[in-house]
Amino acid sequence: MIVTPVRLEVHKASMRDIGHILALINSYAANGIMLPRTELEMSEHIRDFSVAYDGDRLAGCGALHFYTPVSAEVRSLAVQPDLKQHGVGRLLVEALEHEARAQDLESIFAFTYAPGFFHKLGFSEVERGELPLKVWKDCLRCPKFHNCDEIAVLKRLRAARTEDHTSQFSTRTAKLVKLPIVNQATFR
Repeated sequence: MIVTPVRLEVHKASMRDIGHILALINSYAANGIMLPRTELEMSEHIRDFSVAYDGDRLAGCGALHFYTPVSAEVRSLAVQPDLKQHGVGRLLVEALEHEARAQDLESIFAFTYAPGFFHKLGFSEVERGELPLKVWKDCLRCPKFHNCDEIAVLKRLRAARTEDHTSQFSTRTAKLVKLPIVNQATFR
C-alpha cells in the first residue's frame, strides 16, 4: 500500500466552503454520528468554522462556538474518512484552541464519541452537569436528548478569573441610570 503525504492548509472558513462542509457533516449525520446541518445554519455560523484543505479537497472542518465570555465548544469536528489518522483532526482542534486562547477563554469543551482522541489533546472527561449552557441551549433540540451517548470533555486553558464582574457591571449601570433624561424639546 502506498501512502501519499497529506499537505494540509488550515484557515477560517468562508461562504464558498459551505457546500463542502455540509457534504462532510451530513455524511456523518446520515450514520447517526453527528447532527445534520442545513445551509441556513451553516450560513449563520460560518464564522465559527475552520477548515483544513489538502490541495483543493476539504480534508476536515471544525467549529469553535462561544457560549460565555470564558468558554466555547469545539463542535462539528469532521474529517474525511480516508484521511483519518493523518493528523487532520488534531490540526483542526489545535487551530480552534489557538483561537480560544487568543480570545482569552478559560476553557473549551466538546461532546464526542471519540474521547480518546480528545484525551490525547489534553481534554478530560467531565459530567454533563458541568456544562449546563450546552445542555439547555442545544441538547434540548437533539433527538438523542433522553438517550445521549456522547461523552463530555473539557480542556482548561487558564485559571478562572477571581474578579467579580457582576459588581463592576452594577457600578457601570448605576452610573448610566444617573445620566440626565433628555427629551425632544431639548433639541429644537
